[in-house]
Amino acid sequence: MTTFSLLPSPATPLSRESAAQAFADILDGTVPEEAIEHFLIALSVRGETSIEIAEAARAMRARLIPITAPAGAIDVCGTGGDGHHTLNVSTAVSLVVAACGVPVAKHGNRAASSKAGAADTLEALGLDLDRAAAQAEDTLGDLGIAFLYAQHHHPAMARIGPLRRRIARRTIFNLMGPLANPAHVTRQLIGIARPDYAPIYAEALEQLGVEAAAVISGEEGLDELSTEHPSIAVNIGSATLPARITPEDAGLARHPLAAIRGGDPAHNALALRRLLLGDAGPYRDAVLLNAAAALMVAGTAKTLSEGAAEAADAIDDGRGNALLDRWIAYV
Repeated sequence: MTTFSLLPSPATPLSRESAAQAFADILDGTVPEEAIEHFLIALSVRGETSIEIAEAARAMRARLIPITAPAGAIDVCGTGGDGHHTLNVSTAVSLVVAACGVPVAKHGNRAASSKAGAADTLEALGLDLDRAAAQAEDTLGDLGIAFLYAQHHHPAMARIGPLRRRIARRTIFNLMGPLANPAHVTRQLIGIARPDYAPIYAEALEQLGVEAAAVISGEEGLDELSTEHPSIAVNIGSATLPARITPEDAGLARHPLAAIRGGDPAHNALALRRLLLGDAGPYRDAVLLNAAAALMVAGTAKTLSEGAAEAADAIDDGRGNALLDRWIAYV
């Protein structure tokens, strides 16, 4: 007979030891699903602490399938779930930043709440997701970019997915993707859809140890830097982003968020390809703003305006589009 361990009461913040044991039990399947459901909902209602977030991430990191990344590799990733259904900004940023010479270990998955996640859009562009996952370490070393398909790297999450869908509300696992990158990157630009929660999330990231990272959030609850409203940034390690960021800081125009509303994977893929081919407009400016921040975190740009210019050059001289073509052909 299987003996189930008990989860601690989430009525009050958990100690580091209690949180570590709870998430180990959840991911190892030693707890009944009913207990997990109650625990996750209660934690969400109360509000997760930085310790709980960090220990959940440690538990996921201990159970993932890792790859080795080059020195200086970065991830550009959002928590998702912001409800704005924009085009794939962080995916485009990853290609542009990699075209600038910074290795990008892009962690992502299929859409959960939007119509097209990173995986969906890359697949629509012609990238074979299974082969890209299998060759992620090779493409990261040879091309400077990889897509770390979450389904391939986090087997412990297989039993949690159906439970999360049944709960049908945000839980701590909605915050985990950026904190459990299989390449163990030490430089990250992470978007979170809750500006008020950014400092707590940054505290968790600091506990996990990074060289340079920034947690960003648009004022309207966007999990990336906004081209409509001001955004906030919380720096960790040696990152030096301004605490408050506007498009003007990068020499870019403001655009309503509706101007970058996305669609299905085919729609988003076409928009991304046209962006890399030089199309101007709101999508380009959103990508340049966020790429500028990523290049500052990577240490290759000192200011947002310098980073935006560097990113624009990588698009305009064709490096971004050529990289996408080489990546698709490689796998």
